[in-house]
Amino acid sequence: MSSPSEDLRLGEYLLTQPVSETERTRSWIAEQESVGRRVLVEELKPDQEIHRAAFLADVRAKAAVEHPLVGSVYEAVSEAEHCYVAHELLTGTPLAQRLRAGEPFEPGRLTHILRRVSEAQIQHETLGQSTSPLGPASIHIDESGVIRLENLAVAGVRDPEESVRDITTLGRDLVPLVADGRPGASRLLTLLSWMRGENLAAPLAWSQVRDYCNQIEQQLAEPVAPAPTQRATPAKRSQTGMWIGLAALAALAVVLILAVRMRPPSPAPAKPSVLPDAVRIEAGDHPTPDGTTEALEAFRISCCEVTIGQYAAFLETLATLSTANRERTFDHEDQPKDKSSHAPEDWDALHAAAKAGGLWNGRAVTLDNPVVGVDWWDAAAYAEWKNARLPTQEEWFAALRADVEVPAAIPPSSWVPVTSQTTDRTPLGLLGMAGSVAEWTRRPAVDPANPLGDRKWLIIGGSYLHPGTNALSREWIDDRSLRRPDLGFRLVFDADPS
Repeated sequence: MSSPSEDLRLGEYLLTQPVSETERTRSWIAEQESVGRRVLVEELKPDQEIHRAAFLADVRAKAAVEHPLVGSVYEAVSEAEHCYVAHELLTGTPLAQRLRAGEPFEPGRLTHILRRVSEAQIQHETLGQSTSPLGPASIHIDESGVIRLENLAVAGVRDPEESVRDITTLGRDLVPLVADGRPGASRLLTLLSWMRGENLAAPLAWSQVRDYCNQIEQQLAEPVAPAPTQRATPAKRSQTGMWIGLAALAALAVVLILAVRMRPPSPAPAKPSVLPDAVRIEAGDHPTPDGTTEALEAFRISCCEVTIGQYAAFLETLATLSTANRERTFDHEDQPKDKSSHAPEDWDALHAAAKAGGLWNGRAVTLDNPVVGVDWWDAAAYAEWKNARLPTQEEWFAALRADVEVPAAIPPSSWVPVTSQTTDRTPLGLLGMAGSVAEWTRRPAVDPANPLGDRKWLIIGGSYLHPGTNALSREWIDDRSLRRPDLGFRLVFDADPS
């Protein structure tokens, strides 16, 4: 592929450097002169006109991808003589280049990269977007540590085997990038072996890869207790071998224990944890998500979403009341008459997996995970049972903004158990507002994008199923009977405990 002359261009794109060539296409680094930016231009060769429809179908598939990690499509042009597309030109170094240079990562850093890649792939799965094979050459890391992925979307319906293909590839190819002997190396290498399918009855899913990465990151973030200070005493030569042997055995024991903590088979059943008390928000003028302020009375808001264990206790109460035909005691007055149960969607399977510490929908789950699959009526009935209420969006946002300057910067968590190690937290100790599960609010509201439209029921906060969301995310819906595997709720109480 020869270098272009100075005046070689496609439309407003000045082609400056050839990049690659296939049977059907050729790619260039180009200058988009109208805005002065460098882009990647991919051109369908003139003698491949028979493939124009397929080329444009792939372009449309790429343009439909909306994820902060995935490269964007700027423009597609289909003219009589030319057919081409301008992509975002990703900066940074591909992992394939680091592999060739023999430059490994600290295990914690590579684990973070793998988790973020998993989140992007989960979105492809959720939306059914088919993709070309993913490998180290498609993952870029710049000098600031920013992770970007090439846009690999292609036309067609996604085949479940695409995920297996890509997980297996990364499980094999990323091994040389693990810095040997560093904290977390053994755990990450174990995960990579599982990604290759070793010692597993079924292939890992992207959601499991993400959850295990999150687990490794949390383990590495746990503070290590300092060793007790002892008076220095000279050791006898005859004891040196014994102490070295004991230290080696202790180190081996630690590695084995950590490996067992990560292993996919279900751990022993556990009781729900005791969660922190609700957080108090003082009365006053508080910012709203629409840029105004609103005077609010003091209130308390639960530190996290209602958990599976907590919701199970509510259903047990309803089962007891049913013997006296009082199971509708806590129902909202507007609840449809034909709604006969407050059991979440797929509750039996979800609750059984949570009690056993097993898997549900391919994800590790315990009784301390936020409950999901509940509609608005379920959430309202639970709140009534707890002598509480659902938060308004103004209350929810006031709690979020307490001591938080940039809510969108809160690192979102996956759908993980509520623990003291949860990184998705505000300075006041509110968990899961940027990620975890999206949450029901108390009343309908106007969508500021459609100020003349009807008020609709509002869901607020980030969702583990949509990695691009964060603490500022909102969605407006018509149906309070909606149930989703990423939808839960938290409670608001009066300012002072009764």
